[in-house]
Amino acid sequence: MISLNHRDSRPIYEQIKDNYKKLILSGAILPDERLPSVRELAAQLAINPNTIQRAYRELESEGIIYTVPGKGSFVGKAKEVEEGRKQQLLSEFDQMVAQMLLAGITREELQRRIAQEGGR
Repeated sequence: MISLNHRDSRPIYEQIKDNYKKLILSGAILPDERLPSVRELAAQLAINPNTIQRAYRELESEGIIYTVPGKGSFVGKAKEVEEGRKQQLLSEFDQMVAQMLLAGITREELQRRIAQEGGR
């Protein structure tokens, strides 16, 4: 289910977070489905539980999962998950636009490009 690449330059918690996002957004894990506990996943992946906790905390802050004290972490409702995905994409878009502007691409070029994509 979750795979880690120890050669990846990203921290392990980010890899876990990204793996879960892909599984949830693809529908492989359904809304309200319980995720493995921090201890279970840490044992399964043979990593520190704090790493899992950090990944879960970030997923929760993005609205992808929610936690019920004493019961565990669960996949968020479809609407909340989709909103989290939109926010993530907009954040990535903002970063990319900033890089493009620094590279000399004009706002007009970007607006033209966006208008072209909207017509497809």
